Amino acid sequence: MPTRFTRRSLLAGMAALPALALVGCESDRTTADPISTVGTLDFANRLRIPALASSSVDEDGVRVFRLSAVAATAEFLPSTSTPTWGYTDGSYNAGYLGPTLRAARGERVRVMVENRLSETTTVHWHGMHLPARNDGGPHQPIAAGEQWQPEWSIDQPAATLWYHPHPHGETEFQVTRGLAGLFYLDDGTNPGLPHRYGIDDIPIILQDRTFGSGGQFVLRGRAVTGLLGDTILVNGTYNPYQLAFADDRPFAIIATDAGFLPSLQQTRRLLLSPAERAEIVVDLKPGERPVLRSVPWDLGMIVPLADGAGGNDHLDLLQLRAAAPLAEGVRLPDGLETQSAVALNNVTASRTFQLESRTINGQHMDMARVDTVVGAGTTELWTVRNTHNQPHNFHVHGVAFQILPPGAARPDPQLGWKDTVLLAADETVQLAITFPPYSDPMTPYMYHCHLMWHEDEGMMAQFTVVDPDQVDSAPRTLGVDHDHMAADHDHG
Repeated sequence: MPTRFTRRSLLAGMAALPALALVGCESDRTTADPISTVGTLDFANRLRIPALASSSVDEDGVRVFRLSAVAATAEFLPSTSTPTWGYTDGSYNAGYLGPTLRAARGERVRVMVENRLSETTTVHWHGMHLPARNDGGPHQPIAAGEQWQPEWSIDQPAATLWYHPHPHGETEFQVTRGLAGLFYLDDGTNPGLPHRYGIDDIPIILQDRTFGSGGQFVLRGRAVTGLLGDTILVNGTYNPYQLAFADDRPFAIIATDAGFLPSLQQTRRLLLSPAERAEIVVDLKPGERPVLRSVPWDLGMIVPLADGAGGNDHLDLLQLRAAAPLAEGVRLPDGLETQSAVALNNVTASRTFQLESRTINGQHMDMARVDTVVGAGTTELWTVRNTHNQPHNFHVHGVAFQILPPGAARPDPQLGWKDTVLLAADETVQLAITFPPYSDPMTPYMYHCHLMWHEDEGMMAQFTVVDPDQVDSAPRTLGVDHDHMAADHDHG
């Protein structure tokens, strides 16, 4: 039988996926634009695979990682050096992005983070369930030359997570320069799936960048959705070959942001917005060279805005080159082991959040204001309404949630476990969320649009988790002396 490729063969939208473009296989060419409109590549460069981060286990059984954020250079375009930022563990070349951290459920981990940049940064563990003081959001700044050592226990199902900076008003700039990496969580479930990192378990990080005449990243000029590049990078590789899929073949989605689906979902297209992830499996035959392509999606905006945001683009991303002889792959199970659905028999609160322009519920981010207080371990229903004429997405720190289809009384398990959800213009979603057990009335988590320019401009709010009997009495203000201010210095 054809080989099965791969447990994590698509991780898209991690940093700046081409402006909410539909990512997947172009399966229906009768409805697509002519093939001549596709931005084509010749796939001349081998795909880079981020190295697995080195780690050690100390005398107390804690798995210890080391990460340094550094200024560096990388070569994306032929014979051209680009100034970048990246993460290094001391052995990984930090020219761009960072190594993949990997840990197992039940382990305790410590990440020793050093900021060797010239300005303040943070490291946020996107999708991780951990105490707010270790979350790495804007309330955990790391000044230039300083260190930060968060430590926590891994207590969540297997998932593909990622890490990135989250400084107040500077997230888009720092991620665009190259600060991002993957964090794999394992839990021993579904052992029959491909699992050899970099061999049959391939991470794919899709980003768009624009290069200036000297090879530098262009950090000015935005579409309504934020910075929009004219060059696709895959794992920091320009014009890559290998490790992808394309044309009109079906593939199986087996996991979303925060864990496995209960059963395989066969599809021909996959829609991901920035920060969303998916794990897919695709069949290959000997000698095939399928191409992964980004195809248009209706952004719900007038044509000039949609065109400017990449909504009507056809883009080649990468090509997979199957060898002539292929080893037999695994046979996928009909069902997958996953976590139990959110129970709605004891919902403690229902809340509504309105996304409009660059605000949530009519307000810009205020670092001193606690917008929402929830009870530790409780379950709530959050209704999120995008009343804007532009798409947004919605990310909640420290949790995974499930989505209730319109009019449904319970979540649809086949929609998966998520930490980020896309909302088209004038769309409403309902989320079932069980909050973490970590109580801390003075250290908040964030919820925000994950189009990074939008969050930098103030489309973000914060919540604290407290003991359930303290929800009404918990503080609504924090001891910080600065408010939101979008960066206005020159990032050229």
